[in-house]
Amino acid sequence: MENKTIDGVKVAVNYAHSDDAPVSDAEIQAYLKRAYEKYPHGQLESLTLDVDGEDVGIHYGLAPVKFDRIRRITGYLVGTLDRFNDAKRSEEHDRVKHEVPTCCIK
Repeated sequence: MENKTIDGVKVAVNYAHSDDAPVSDAEIQAYLKRAYEKYPHGQLESLTLDVDGEDVGIHYGLAPVKFDRIRRITGYLVGTLDRFNDAKRSEEHDRVKHEVPTCCIK
C-alpha cells in the first residue's frame, strides 16, 4: 500500500501482488483529471487505486454536499423564513402543526 497527497487529494494505491507495476505520479494526475471531468461540481477529497496486474479499480471520495432543507410553508417552497414579510411570518406562526404518532401500527 502506498499513500501520498497530490494537489491536496489523499491518494492510496493498493497493490494486489508484489510484482504489480508501480503507479506513476503522471498516471495519478490522469486519474485526478478524469475525476474533475466526471464530477465537475464535486470536491475531490480522496482517490483510491486498487491495482491488480493491468487492471486498476478507481474509487473517488467526494466531499459531502451541504443539504438545504426545503419546506412548503403557506403555499411557498422555502428554506428559511428570512425573506418573508411580517404578514407571512404571522401566517406561518399561527398555522396548526400536526403531530404524527410514533407508535407501531398493529
